[in-house]
Amino acid sequence: MNTLYFIWGLPSAGKSTLAQELALRFCCYHHEADHYMLDSEGNYSFDVDKLYFCHEACFAAASKDLEEGSDTIVSNTSTTEKEVEKYQELAAYFGARFVSIIVENRHGNSSVHNVPELTMDKMRKRFSVQLWREGLCV
Repeated sequence: MNTLYFIWGLPSAGKSTLAQELALRFCCYHHEADHYMLDSEGNYSFDVDKLYFCHEACFAAASKDLEEGSDTIVSNTSTTEKEVEKYQELAAYFGARFVSIIVENRHGNSSVHNVPELTMDKMRKRFSVQLWREGLCV
């Protein structure tokens, strides 16, 4: 049975770093919406107009991995259960195990993507975790 590891948390928590480490250790793919915000030289440039496309491209890449029977890791700044459920349902659709990993910023990192403090405050306020939900277990 393949696995979809979904790493989520606020900006600067260390999601990408953890995902990269796990991808190396598990020899699997790693996707995140931020990968689609890179310019041709590999520099990150946030563009709110591209955000929907970036998330859809990330979801499509994870779908492809699961369809091919591969393990995959997705690390995104998800703040609500609805954003997580989409990936949980994807894993269930392909009969894959779903592992949710929440990363906290207890180490005091600041955002490498220069997320404004006002935006960070809004994200912190809407961050919601439901510790158990029946119905989508594989």
